[in-house]
Amino acid sequence: MAAGIGQFPRPETLGSRICIFGPSNSGKSTLAVAVGNALGVPAVHLDLLHHQPNTDWMPRPAHEFERLHDEAIAGESWVMEGNYSRLMLQRLRRATGIVWVDTAMPGNLWRYFRRTLFERDRIGALEGGQDSIKWLMIHHIVFVQPKRRSGLEHIVKASGLPFARVESMASLNRLYAQWGLQRP
Repeated sequence: MAAGIGQFPRPETLGSRICIFGPSNSGKSTLAVAVGNALGVPAVHLDLLHHQPNTDWMPRPAHEFERLHDEAIAGESWVMEGNYSRLMLQRLRRATGIVWVDTAMPGNLWRYFRRTLFERDRIGALEGGQDSIKWLMIHHIVFVQPKRRSGLEHIVKASGLPFARVESMASLNRLYAQWGLQRP
């Protein structure tokens, strides 16, 4: 299903409902907007559905997030980024393709610090949000996400959906170039 090393399937082959999975701070939000713009479909950021605006990333009640998630996946076409494993199988039943961003922890941790401290108006930022460095997020990036990697790999491959795997930031840059994407 995945293309050869260094090559990616064309974005059109992934269909009109694309999931972008991967670790926090790996570039999923920016990629979702770039792919959505190229395909003329909306980008959906699950973090923005999961968290309340005008907070420091305070989660919504679970039932409210699930309602927003289900409304979003019911759409005719979308590029949806984020993991939220509790709802992942529902999303995959509607998805037509996957981009799996599989970048390494040190770079993701570095990007977390950079974006939290210096990128207030970044793509995927919470409306009216007040970012701050959180030990829970650092723990998640350093310890939790690496342990979940093989599980996500299994889910992506077992889905039976066409997918593109991005294994590094250099690989992500190649994907942008091969797909003719513009970073927003």
